[in-house]
Amino acid sequence: QVQLVESGGGLVEAGGSLRLSCAASISILSFNAMAWYRQAPGTQRELVARITSGGSTNYADSVKGRFTISRDTAKNTVYLQMNSLEPEDTAVYYCNAWRYSTAYWGQGTQVTVSS
Repeated sequence: QVQLVESGGGLVEAGGSLRLSCAASISILSFNAMAWYRQAPGTQRELVARITSGGSTNYADSVKGRFTISRDTAKNTVYLQMNSLEPEDTAVYYCNAWRYSTAYWGQGTQVTVSS
């Protein structure tokens, strides 16, 4: 059974940094892609950053230049380094992975940025 477990969320002041981790129960290279999404109260879940099995990355315009997605294949873990955080980044952040036609989700981790 595929499991994704996020960690690293918390409360930070505007301008600060956090690093989120997503640990997978299987080799992350078996996924077609992995991604981070976020959902703020009253809004739809949105894509933040994505990394393919080949290592290509893409980002939402709102986080370009501030967030970086990376992975450690030996640890089966994907990271989201978040710098220059803004109050608008406050949301629950979810790890996502695609394998064949199936999507997997983590339980989410709360990120709160105070002004």
